[in-house]
Amino acid sequence: MSNTVSLILKNPSIRISATGVFCFGFAGAATAPYLSVIGIQELGMSDRGYALVMAAGALISVAASVLIGNLTDRLGSYRLMLALCSLSGFVGFTSVYLLPSIGSFALAKVVFIPLFTALYPLLFANVRTETASLPSAEVASVNSGIRAVLSLSWVLVPGVVGVALAESRNMLPAFLFAGMASLACLALFVFGMAKPDKVLRVRPAESFFRAFAAFSQRGLWLRLLAIALMTAMLHMNAAVLPLIVTDQAGGAVADIGVLVGIVAALEIVFIIGWGYAERYVPQVAILIVGTVIYAAYLFLLGNITAVWQAYALTGIAGLGAAAIISIPVTYLQNLIAHKAGLGASLISVNMFASAGIAAAQFAIGTKVTDYAGTAILSAAAGFAGALLVFFLDRRRS
Repeated sequence: MSNTVSLILKNPSIRISATGVFCFGFAGAATAPYLSVIGIQELGMSDRGYALVMAAGALISVAASVLIGNLTDRLGSYRLMLALCSLSGFVGFTSVYLLPSIGSFALAKVVFIPLFTALYPLLFANVRTETASLPSAEVASVNSGIRAVLSLSWVLVPGVVGVALAESRNMLPAFLFAGMASLACLALFVFGMAKPDKVLRVRPAESFFRAFAAFSQRGLWLRLLAIALMTAMLHMNAAVLPLIVTDQAGGAVADIGVLVGIVAALEIVFIIGWGYAERYVPQVAILIVGTVIYAAYLFLLGNITAVWQAYALTGIAGLGAAAIISIPVTYLQNLIAHKAGLGASLISVNMFASAGIAAAQFAIGTKVTDYAGTAILSAAAGFAGALLVFFLDRRRS
């Protein structure tokens, strides 16, 4: 762990990227838990309207990430695009706080915040360029360490925001907190990141479109599908854990927050641990083992009958989730290794695809069985994803 921290701290650009990831996570953690409350209950959106805004925002987020990643590869500098994405987040979040309405909320979620979310893969792309000369094990260790920083923000921020707004008449100040985090990102990249040594290079316009040929390479979409099946288990857990704990296990609503907090804290430790293990164990092997562990967790979660059993499962939940959260970052970047920005955009593509798969699994599962059966269905699909990765990459593992 100390070596990972040292690798991050000794390189100024990587250090700034890690700080940017924390600020990015701060903005998301401050607002995500309260989006439905603010949009529907406080601003008066309909359920259907809210769902449409969320779906449109997710689609635009993926498109923005791919396009901005490609554009950044053409420009040859991350500083400008990182600053513009941060500015977009500041405008989007603060506009909802200053001008609260259905219109401002929808505009922010469909235009400004999706551009801000492109910041996350861009930061990993920047790290990728800075670690290009390092051994692959150290690259994976740095990526794991920076991913742990994001988890840290999600451990710390939701509780702090909840306490800060406990006496507030509404949750809109959460958007102000997110706006300040975006502004911190902007200042960080404008004043902390070194300017390019030379004028930005811009390749001919056709190069922009030719770059997308990288998406047609053999096996890329199958690997994306496999990783999405694995990471969909995380989304499924977020959906069924509260329902199983409060219904099937007879727990209280308060137990949900405690369980999520315990697992998130464990994830930080295990992410660093998996990053260290990558020095000695092939990346693909760790990804498969972590997936099998998390699939076993979901299967066991579907069979609990008491709330203490959910607490007993937090250890394997954190261990499996840490691998599924951290290892795909490097794995996906390696799929388009020669283009850091475009390769990192696959992180956003995976986030969108896995959320969509989890939504479909939830719809199908709850129609033919109960919440426990739905969790087991997702576990089986995640295990299938692990098998697919094994057959595609068994030579590397």
